[in-house]
Amino acid sequence: MFIAVIGGSQCSSEDALLAEKVGAGLARRDITLVCGGLGGVMEAACKGARSENGLTIGILPGNNSRDANKYVQIPIVTSLGYARNSIVVQSAQAVIAIDGEYGTLSEIAYAVQYGIPVIGLDTWSLCKGDKFEDTIIIANDAADAVEKAIEAAQKRGT
Repeated sequence: MFIAVIGGSQCSSEDALLAEKVGAGLARRDITLVCGGLGGVMEAACKGARSENGLTIGILPGNNSRDANKYVQIPIVTSLGYARNSIVVQSAQAVIAIDGEYGTLSEIAYAVQYGIPVIGLDTWSLCKGDKFEDTIIIANDAADAVEKAIEAAQKRGT
């Protein structure tokens, strides 16, 4: 199973710790972590996964594998910039969004468009007009996010 962890390339220490716990939790369940391969949430999640001997894949926006954070084992260069966000989410059976800016929001939108479940931790919420959209499955903590992502991926069946 592949689960994407998405979030800002810069984040608070609280969100970094949350991402690290998510990465470690995924690795303990033998799930491959996919991310954008850079810093912030992505690096923290990869660090957590590596601490538990997990496998990490970074889908990079540029054309140099050395741009990947030091915890990415498999860097994939795309030269696509933010367009690589579509590849990040389509490479996974579920997505865990932590914090994030507009790049993260675009990944959430791609996932929703493609029918890939999104689990949210301290991230965006979606509204249309004055109606709240419950598209993002809210998690209470890192362990809850991992469990909900696995469950959603299994229900999706891909």
